[in-house]
Amino acid sequence: MRQYIDCREFPSEMKCTVAIAADTEKELIDAAVQHAVAVHGEKDTPAFRAEVKKAIHSGTPPA
Repeated sequence: MRQYIDCREFPSEMKCTVAIAADTEKELIDAAVQHAVAVHGEKDTPAFRAEVKKAIHSGTPPA
């Protein structure tokens, strides 16, 4: 089943509107972590990946 993470759920100064969707949890977490590291300056740690995993929703992002 398709899954997504939506940056709009995490308030930030840059008001990021990116939503990332994938068919597997691993692919989604990898892509979301890459985005968070490159754009938001986060660190790729096991603890951060656990937080990202909690933000996963089933389906596709709302418009």
